[in-house]
Amino acid sequence: GNYGYNAATEEYGNMIDFGILDPTKVTRSALQYAASVAGLMITTECMVTDLPKGDAPDLGAAGGMGGMGGMGGMM
Repeated sequence: GNYGYNAATEEYGNMIDFGILDPTKVTRSALQYAASVAGLMITTECMVTDLPKGDAPDLGAAGGMGGMGGMGGMM
């Protein structure tokens, strides 16, 4: 398991002793913790989020886009 090649020092040895993490274990752990947090968020009755910064001004409805013309045979 932990024996491998360290390309930085160009030597073989125990990767954990070299301080090189196992990328498979890191990826598995990250996915496991992310799934755990996602499950917790889905099953929570409520969540606290940032409050809105204030009332945004009403911009009104967009007007018609006259004069655009249609492509022949489309309408």
